[in-house]
Amino acid sequence: MNKRVLIEDKLIYFTDVYSSDVSREYFQSLKETIEWGRDEIMMFGKRTKVPRLTSWYADPNVKYSYSGLELIPRPWTPELIELKSLAEKLSNHSFNSVLLNYYRGGADSMGWHSDDEKELGTNPIIASITFGYPRRFLLRERTDFNNKKEIELEDGSVLVMRGDFQETYQHSIPKTAKKVGERLNLTFRTIR
Repeated sequence: MNKRVLIEDKLIYFTDVYSSDVSREYFQSLKETIEWGRDEIMMFGKRTKVPRLTSWYADPNVKYSYSGLELIPRPWTPELIELKSLAEKLSNHSFNSVLLNYYRGGADSMGWHSDDEKELGTNPIIASITFGYPRRFLLRERTDFNNKKEIELEDGSVLVMRGDFQETYQHSIPKTAKKVGERLNLTFRTIR
């Protein structure tokens, strides 16, 4: 496992956390066993389908809301508890929920945003695990949209966002016309 601190102590990237064989097993199992859905959110005053499949698993009664959508938790699976345990170890933080995203190809994406919802509290810690095809993770300063950085999130990697990262930066997974494979992303969070 390699560790790189990308922005002070706010963004830490661990590569090769899982071997390609283990990553492939997790990818296939999660793709088949998670209850995936395609929710509608409010964007610019109108309802639109989320451009990827999602699912929310959490401790009982842990609800999460964003963009006019309220997520009701599904109970943890043994596999998700295993992954949560590693995310907690790498981030030195305890999580009570995970938002899973399934990117089926290059048309599936995540727009510019910060994970700064009230339920996450001040300076939230979020650990993001990637399985499957690598995708570009873009970030930009909230005070200077021209100041952008890019990371390729690799199969079997973990990205930890912490400190005032969400206050200072926005991030996205952009659409791409390139032929890309499927990717699963698990973002572990603590809802207060």
